[in-house]
Amino acid sequence: SSPGSGKTTLLRCIAGLERPREGRFSLNGQTWQDSARGLFVPAHQRDVGYVFQHANLFPHLSVRRNLEYGWRRLPVEKRVSSLEQTAELLGLSHLLDRTPDHLSGGERQRVAIARALLVNSRLLLMDEPLTSLDLASKREIYPYLERLHAELSIPILYVSHDPHEIARIADRVVLMEQGKVIAVGEATDIFTRLDLTLARDEQALSIIETRIAEHNEADKLSTLEFSGGQLLAHRVNKPLGASSRIGIMARDVSLTLSRHTDSSILNIIPVRACEWADDGTGHVMVRLDAGGTPLLARISSRSVRTLGLQRNMELYAQVKG
Repeated sequence: SSPGSGKTTLLRCIAGLERPREGRFSLNGQTWQDSARGLFVPAHQRDVGYVFQHANLFPHLSVRRNLEYGWRRLPVEKRVSSLEQTAELLGLSHLLDRTPDHLSGGERQRVAIARALLVNSRLLLMDEPLTSLDLASKREIYPYLERLHAELSIPILYVSHDPHEIARIADRVVLMEQGKVIAVGEATDIFTRLDLTLARDEQALSIIETRIAEHNEADKLSTLEFSGGQLLAHRVNKPLGASSRIGIMARDVSLTLSRHTDSSILNIIPVRACEWADDGTGHVMVRLDAGGTPLLARISSRSVRTLGLQRNMELYAQVKG
């Protein structure tokens, strides 16, 4: 969703920081708001962890003291996870005695996430938590977000207008524009639906869920298996058998009628053409089916004519990278 589409307002309503005139919100069978019944549970009774764009840590306190600040206010029986466990989960164990001014931007944001988790969150709300970080810091924090997602049983509602960020971590996507929900669904589907803005953008990409089948140390490559076959990718730092999600830019996918083995492109996948849409700039976005996995290719209008593209046509997708 674009900035100003109402995402932050929605989070604030869920957290109980704003009270909309109409609406109903419940989590795991417990209703927090129902305007029809005049019910509104205040923010401090909702057990919600909130992570903002900026970490907002106490500058004079160590990481440990920052984490203890809300945690110590909880009754002992409500302290579900220990401070040490949470610090380990987010890679903070060696930073507990440092103050925020001795942390990188990514480390500060990880402390903010740990602090939100420690207040016994039943729901974690994250409002563009990586916006203020540079690319290197974002890359550093992604594995921790993936780990949170894999190891914790609490739902995470993550707001962002960066498609690459969403593609990296989201299972389901709620697409908002101008305060309205445009679409809800699996991330793999939402990103490749030609009727939605995400798939009409120059930055359009497909999300592929894969499993690591092999590591080739000599070539620094990993073989990834998915429903449409195999892909070679830069060495993935995960064990064999682990799942790995990758994003493939639509502009990095070209189409051929036959399998070309005399090129530098390593990834050639058999696909079927499903539908396509002309964006009016001389380019066409084609939605393909690769063994049940949707894949986008952004090709020129001339290429569509040259290929004689037709629905259900069998082709080969060449993936750069």
